[in-house]
Amino acid sequence: MSSQETGTSPSGSDAGFQLGLPQSGILTVQPDRLFSESAFGKRVEREIEAEGAVLTAENRRIEAELRAEELELTERRSEMEPDAFRTLADAFDQKVQETRRRQEQKLREISQMGEQAKREFIAASLPVLQQIMRETGAGAILDHSSVFLSAEAADITSLAITRIDEVLGDGVQDEGGEP
Repeated sequence: MSSQETGTSPSGSDAGFQLGLPQSGILTVQPDRLFSESAFGKRVEREIEAEGAVLTAENRRIEAELRAEELELTERRSEMEPDAFRTLADAFDQKVQETRRRQEQKLREISQMGEQAKREFIAASLPVLQQIMRETGAGAILDHSSVFLSAEAADITSLAITRIDEVLGDGVQDEGGEP
């Protein structure tokens, strides 16, 4: 009897025939969905949204302060010498530009947090994806968006999310250093 007839792989295990595992030489995954629907990705999204909300509130506060300062400067204009006013107006413009640069940098840092988290997630997910490849006998996992045509059974995104969540959880380290 061959290994196919017995339902076991040539190595004697039946791991490749587990329910829900595609039997395909090439598997596909949707990387954006893999990240965004995982517990890890959802946690990162919540953190980025929270950071974004803090930055938005800070921007509104700063904007109100600058508006008030501008109004005060405008009101003082009529009682000031033109050169003195120009000096204050230039200093105010410089302050506005510097504030804008700082706030834009903070926004870039928030965006970079997300990109860094995605890289960490992919690196931490590789062992799980490699295990799925071994279990299915696949030789490759391709980005689903770059595949012209495939059977839906070849897409392992949902399976990978479930398994990655089991291994990584939301990615927050516990006191022992393990996720």
